Amino acid sequence: MPAPPPGAVPAPTGRLHGRHALVTGAGRGIGLATALALARHGARLTLAGRDMRLLEQASAACRQAGSPHAEAIRRDLSDRAQLQALARGSAADCDILVNNAGVAPSASLEKTDDVTWDGTLALNVFAPFALCRAALPGMATRGFGRVVNVASTAALHGFAYTTAYCASKHALLGLTRAVSAELSQRAPGRDVTVNAVCPGFVDTEIVAASARRIATATGCTEEEARARLGAMNAGGRLLRAEEVADAVLALVLESPGRTRGAALELTGATSG
Repeated sequence: MPAPPPGAVPAPTGRLHGRHALVTGAGRGIGLATALALARHGARLTLAGRDMRLLEQASAACRQAGSPHAEAIRRDLSDRAQLQALARGSAADCDILVNNAGVAPSASLEKTDDVTWDGTLALNVFAPFALCRAALPGMATRGFGRVVNVASTAALHGFAYTTAYCASKHALLGLTRAVSAELSQRAPGRDVTVNAVCPGFVDTEIVAASARRIATATGCTEEEARARLGAMNAGGRLLRAEEVADAVLALVLESPGRTRGAALELTGATSG
């Protein structure tokens, strides 16, 4: 075979070549790590989030990692109009949907006000619901689709001072299981799966913010607070965002998709 002419762009390769993936909260942390993992397998990407500067950096990194196209779109998914625009556009067209965007407020029950409650459920539950509702009909018609909802061990257990967060993640896991069950009846035999990953404390900006709050409230250092949070994982350490991304990628690459309606708990107990 003759060599390509100088300056020619090589044909994209990878198991996800030809697949369109939408990742929310893609500018940093788990979302960025997941986008890069998908990019390395050749997926075309839409990266959604609120910080355009971070998203543009993420899209450049994804193209360098192997994505043939990585578009950054600024969307605040707690805003219904912006959410619906994303649902009608990229979500309706995607083959892979990773619902990662979320918030994790911390407060005692009596200090969890209505604004905090409504905002947490809007971003952590309603946004994934709206995007699933938009994405899954097209996936079922095309015969292929992967939805991975980034939940938390808070979807499986209760933690003090996180009423709104735990409620939202329990609801997200319920959404995952209900939609998966409905798909098995309405689209039997289609290679379309809906699953959740449930990581413990991950070394992200959300955990860093929690550590700062703990340090302020208790007088310990932020590093000591981080160590306390890591110790709450079964593995005794904070997870890396890449570990969560690996679990998401495994569900996406499963062919055919046999894992359905699952809640994969990640605690760092067995990974290095």
